[in-house]
Amino acid sequence: MRRRTLLAAAFAGAVVTPALASGTARAADPGPSVTRTGTTTLDSQAVFFVSYDGLVNNNSFQKNGLLTYKGYQYAVWYTADRNAVVGRRVLGGSTWSTVKVGHTLKADDSHNVISMGVSKADGRLHLNMDSHSDGFTYVKSAAGLMDNPGGLSWTASRFGAPQSTLDGLALTSQFTYPQFISTPDGKLQLSYRVAVSGNGRNALAEYDGTKWTNLGEWSGSTGTYTSEHGSSTARNMYLHGIDYDRNGRLHSFFTWREQNGAVMCNSGGITNHDTGYVYSDDRGRTWRNNAGTVVGVTGGSDKVSVTDAGLVVDPLNPDHSLMNQESQFTDSAGRPHAIISYVPGRFGQCTTDYVADRTANGRAFHVRKNASGSWQKTEIPVPLNSSQRTKLILDKYDNAYAIFPFGRIAGASAASGYTDWKILFDGSGLNAFGEVVIDETRVAQDGVLSFMYQEKSSGTTPSALHVVDFRLPA
Repeated sequence: MRRRTLLAAAFAGAVVTPALASGTARAADPGPSVTRTGTTTLDSQAVFFVSYDGLVNNNSFQKNGLLTYKGYQYAVWYTADRNAVVGRRVLGGSTWSTVKVGHTLKADDSHNVISMGVSKADGRLHLNMDSHSDGFTYVKSAAGLMDNPGGLSWTASRFGAPQSTLDGLALTSQFTYPQFISTPDGKLQLSYRVAVSGNGRNALAEYDGTKWTNLGEWSGSTGTYTSEHGSSTARNMYLHGIDYDRNGRLHSFFTWREQNGAVMCNSGGITNHDTGYVYSDDRGRTWRNNAGTVVGVTGGSDKVSVTDAGLVVDPLNPDHSLMNQESQFTDSAGRPHAIISYVPGRFGQCTTDYVADRTANGRAFHVRKNASGSWQKTEIPVPLNSSQRTKLILDKYDNAYAIFPFGRIAGASAASGYTDWKILFDGSGLNAFGEVVIDETRVAQDGVLSFMYQEKSSGTTPSALHVVDFRLPA
């Protein structure tokens, strides 16, 4: 392990030139736009309770709570009676067909989300659910169900019994944040966290169409991090995402959360600090920093660590209530983009109430690698008005869209170098509670931005769960 260094010099500033930031946009390419085409209701009475300032059906880090595959869209949620449900519809259709998968939500914990994945090797749908630093529940469909949706009935008999392992593979007794990723060669990977938030490690398992294999942990929780206030010797790497680009590279932005609150200026804040980035060119077996140096081996003794050089692409101390698990996307050239959010220094250098300060003064920023290989960062001039997360997608022209809490949508053009951010949809009429779940897979398939949101409620009174669609530039 080498001395921790920052790549602050890689930033050219908040204002960038179109030539540097884009490199692919043509003058004739349209800018960002959204046209609302319809809203469907998944459940008029979905389970509702607020936990960790969020909802179990609409935590934006659940990958994927909504996905599209071979002309059908799929959604997962918990009903008012806590049953785990998976629904599907023909793309653009108004009617969802739903099945219960034999599991009920065990606790009022918004982290116990349901995530979906598709194994292209055998056409199965996989679900992982109901886990926050404890065991998980796993369900998979019959082989071929996803390949022939029009010809196979959508019934509970198409799904296997709920399991507490991956077909007999036990991963960890402290499991959280399941995220399925389809590999370019048809396999399915499961990203997850081992242990707990202040002392956790990221790990991968892989399904080849026949069996699951545990690839092992790849991020480390040890090493010393020191701020101007104090030091910490344990932490967790929170991923902003984990995604393959069209060339087969696996990307992941992240932030660190320290175990020891002594690193903060005030105990009312949150110990998250720095935005980092790693990538893998061998299906997640080894991890490289921005310079291409191997900094971690999955399942090996050398893990990606806070003390590794070249990880940080946007330095920030723990005093600004930086959000974890925000969002990322890759553009048509395979360049990584991310949304991060925190309270900028102009509002003070010490947040004292994480939720209140983010709600009052939080801002989102667009961080991306440009065509010359430098990192650029632009503040999106839209107040968060929330403590929660913002999601990111890019359309076929590489225009960027930030989907804010309450379903607000802002956009920026590739042609401008992403300097012309503006509100495209203000969320009016949705009555959305907060975070939304994006269908990351649909954008490329039919040029539609589709997201799931739940209406505001109070206490534990159930409320309606919807999917809204917006047509993007053709």
